Amino acid sequence: MDVILERSHQLKQDLTDFVYDAEGELAQALESYAALKSRRGSGDNFQQELIIDSFLTEGQVGDSSPLDLFLQSDQELSELERELIQSWHRTFSGLFAITKILPDGFELRNWLTDKYYTVKPNTSQKLNEMSRLKEGEILLTRISPVTDSYWTFFSSYTQMGKLGKPKLAVAIGNFKDNYKDNLYGDAPDLLQEAWQSVGIYHQQFIEFFGTDEVTLPGYQLNKKIGEFQEILTKKRLEEAGIDPSKSLGDVAQEAGLGEEEIKAVAEEFGADSQTVSQMFEKKNSSSKMVMPKVDLPAELKKAEQVTTMSHPRWGQMFLPTYSKIKTILEADDWQSVEGAEKLIRFYLEDKSINAFIWHRLAQQYPTQLEKVLQTFLKRPNFQLSNDLDTLLQENNKPIEPELPEIASVPIHLHNLFQEALMEVSKSKPKGKSQKQTTKGFGK
Repeated sequence: MDVILERSHQLKQDLTDFVYDAEGELAQALESYAALKSRRGSGDNFQQELIIDSFLTEGQVGDSSPLDLFLQSDQELSELERELIQSWHRTFSGLFAITKILPDGFELRNWLTDKYYTVKPNTSQKLNEMSRLKEGEILLTRISPVTDSYWTFFSSYTQMGKLGKPKLAVAIGNFKDNYKDNLYGDAPDLLQEAWQSVGIYHQQFIEFFGTDEVTLPGYQLNKKIGEFQEILTKKRLEEAGIDPSKSLGDVAQEAGLGEEEIKAVAEEFGADSQTVSQMFEKKNSSSKMVMPKVDLPAELKKAEQVTTMSHPRWGQMFLPTYSKIKTILEADDWQSVEGAEKLIRFYLEDKSINAFIWHRLAQQYPTQLEKVLQTFLKRPNFQLSNDLDTLLQENNKPIEPELPEIASVPIHLHNLFQEALMEVSKSKPKGKSQKQTTKGFGK
C-alpha cells in the first residue's frame, strides 16, 4: 500500500478529532451545518456520518474552511501531506457502481455523472472487509483524491447490492432528495447546465402564459400545461433536427438514419420506445410523431382553483390553496375565515411551500401578512422585513433555492429513467392502470 494512501487514513482521523475537539466559531459552524443537513433524509447513523464528513471538506467557518483551519493548526505537516489535505476540497458523495475489481481496490462509475474512478481503501482492514464486494454492486459513499491517478474512500459505505433499472432509478431519486448538494459533485458543468435549463423553462413559461403566475380551475390548468409541454417537446425535437409534423419514416429517410438511430433520438425527446416502434410499423405515411400526454395529479385536476408559478431559480410550483391564503390576507378579520389557522400552519410547515412563495406573499400583502403572523405566532413584535427569513429557517425552509424538479438531466440518467419506466410498465398485469410518475429525474 502506498505510503501517502496509508497516511491519508490517519490524517482524516486527525482532522475529525480536530473538528470534534474545537470550541467557539468552528464548533458553532459544525452544529449549525449538522442541524440544517439533518432536516432532510432518514437521519440514520450512516447519514449522520456523511453529514459530519461533508462538513470536514465543504463547511465554512467565516471566510475559512475546516481544512484551512486544520492546516493552520499543525505546522509540522509535510508539503505532500498539505497538498493531500488541500485536495480534499474535491471530496464528494456519490452513488457508485463497481465496474471492475482490482487487487488493491475498485474501478467505480459515479451514476450521477457517468464519471469513472480508481478507488482504493486506505487500510488493509478496509481492503479485506471490502473484498466480498462484486462487480455490478452499488455503493453509496464519499471519495477523496489521493494522487492524480486514484482516489480513496473518505467515509464508510452503504452496500445496496446489484440493482435492476427500476430500483436503481429509485436509489438515484433518493440520493437526489437526501444529498442534493452532491448531485453533480464532480461535474460542475452539468450542474451549471441544469440551472440554465431552469431559467430557459421559466422564459418559455412566460412566453406561453404571458405571466409568471396563473390561476385556473384544475381541469383547465391541466389542459393548458399539456399544451405547454407539447410545445416544449416540439421545440426539443426541432432542436434535435426532427420535424414533428412528418412521419418517422420520412424523417429517417431524409436524415439518412436507420430505424434504431431515429428511435434513440425520438425517445430521448419524449416518445417511448413502444410508441416509436408502432409508428414505424404503420404503413400510413401520414402518421405523426406522438407527444407524451402530460397530466397533473388527480387532486390538482379536481381542484376548484390551482395557481401555478414559475421562477428562474425556484422552478415551477402548483398551489391549490393559493387563492385561499390570499382570501385570508384580504379579509378584514382573517380569524373569521374558516380553516385559516390550519392553512397558515400548513404554509409554515409543509415542504411544498417554499421561501419564494412566502416572499411573494410578503411583497403582495406586506401589512396584512405581518399582522396575521403577529397574531398567529403570538409575537406582537414580529417584523416581516427582519424576521421572515428566520421564521422560515425555523420551519426547515431553505432560503436559497435548491435545484428544482424541472431541471434538465444528463442523457444517461434520462435514458435510465425511461428504461426503468418501461420495465415497470411491462411488469404490470394487463388491464391495470399504467400511470407514469413524474418524480425524480424522469423529466
